[in-house]
Amino acid sequence: MSTLIIGNRTAEEQNAAILTAAETGEPATARIDFERLEDGWKILSENRRAILRIMAGAGPLGIREVARRVKRDVRAVHSDLTMLHRNGVIEKTAAGLMLLPYDVIRLDFTLDARHAA
Repeated sequence: MSTLIIGNRTAEEQNAAILTAAETGEPATARIDFERLEDGWKILSENRRAILRIMAGAGPLGIREVARRVKRDVRAVHSDLTMLHRNGVIEKTAAGLMLLPYDVIRLDFTLDARHAA
């Protein structure tokens, strides 16, 4: 089962994790981090989380199929898919289909003074 972790680590925390993975030889976990919690929540709006839920483990899907599954307008879903793609959460296949190459998405957001901005 492949997992993507989305969270809000600082640049220092991200660099430390990369160095640890390199030193130990352990494969790095697929992870996307936003330094500011607000940026992460902006990308992961309620509608976009619904899209990710239906895409997890589903394989490549066309925009119209995603819209049908979430019961939303194609244009609005296209906009959300574009935002998710630009931020590295989903991929676009050579055939133009959208793909979430993970079975599970885990959210790992921290609220403390280090992550404030």
